[in-house]
Amino acid sequence: MMKDSPLLAKDRVQELFSAKYGHTPSVTARSPGRVNLIGEHTDYNEGFVLPIAVPFDTAIAASPELSPIIRVISEGFGEAVFDLNEDPSLLPLWARYVHGMGTYLKQTGQPIKGWTGYISSDIPIGANLSSSAALEIAAGLIFCAVNNIEADMQQLAYAGQYVENSVLGLPSGIMDQMTCAFAERDSALLIDCRDLSFNPVKLPEGAAIVVMDTGTRRELAGTEYAKRRQACEVTARELGLRSLRDATHSDLNQLDSSNGSNLKRAQHVITENIRVKKAVEAIQSQDIVELGRLMTESHASLKNDYEVSGPALDEIVKNALNSQYCFGARMTGGGFAGCAIALVKSGKVNQFCSEILENYRSPALQPAESPTKVFPVRASAGASLLQ
Repeated sequence: MMKDSPLLAKDRVQELFSAKYGHTPSVTARSPGRVNLIGEHTDYNEGFVLPIAVPFDTAIAASPELSPIIRVISEGFGEAVFDLNEDPSLLPLWARYVHGMGTYLKQTGQPIKGWTGYISSDIPIGANLSSSAALEIAAGLIFCAVNNIEADMQQLAYAGQYVENSVLGLPSGIMDQMTCAFAERDSALLIDCRDLSFNPVKLPEGAAIVVMDTGTRRELAGTEYAKRRQACEVTARELGLRSLRDATHSDLNQLDSSNGSNLKRAQHVITENIRVKKAVEAIQSQDIVELGRLMTESHASLKNDYEVSGPALDEIVKNALNSQYCFGARMTGGGFAGCAIALVKSGKVNQFCSEILENYRSPALQPAESPTKVFPVRASAGASLLQ
């Protein structure tokens, strides 16, 4: 099992920077990954989500340069050298996230100078734990720091979504970036994805959140993700609504029943928004059993109505629900592969994790690319600069 080491990437990146460049960095920024407790595929439908930040960071150590050139080394992916006038598509994929954040800030009229940096991360890549959003927010903090710009975390969240949508071509919502920017320790973050208002929701002490990484990986741009969003937008237009956030079950009677898949997508969004609100009520009343039931119901909806689960996710959720220590389980993130989460009885986390590792086997239809990992997570704080 992975250990809870929220400072590991930060400490490592400063040492790597000093070893490479011969001096200590001027600034270090860190941003956590996230898991979503409930409220999946509702963010781009202007709905409600309830994520937490996880205690694994992407960290960047940097020092400003007089030239407009950005020189940055990724611990896992190598080196990139660029300026913001260059075409980001010519860069390695990971560097486009950094380039895009600088480009967004430059487009706001801010004078942007270059910097030298090093990137390190403890967030599994492609596991639906928002490693990309963490990189975006950390890079945004670095650009602000080296250019003496006061960091507006809401603006950095918008910038991260801009990178995903306009630079990478992925029509994702803004939940991940908002979570990375604003999460609070020991609390979930209830986000209204229409007006981007948010409120921390203190998590109950009687249960723990366990991430179950199936070892399968996905690229959202190459999946059915974009088709799901398009289906939701088409259905909202048919109903004369701004988004499916405003839809009700009675509205579905107006739709052409011959398009069963669009009906199912809308059904998921409507019921998932309801589940988020009920989940908040369950947390506030310390009703862990009800919270677990809602999480499990969410997974069934994502599997059957939204059709974004996968063989590995379904199998590990099934294994979790077979445990006497589990209140509920569901896939988390965009889906298709990656991670699921379980709500587990406090004091029984080690037993639960051992059961999953012993009993779960990667399905033949979706073999794993890396070993299965199971680890408890504590809701962590959002991104920050480190002195």
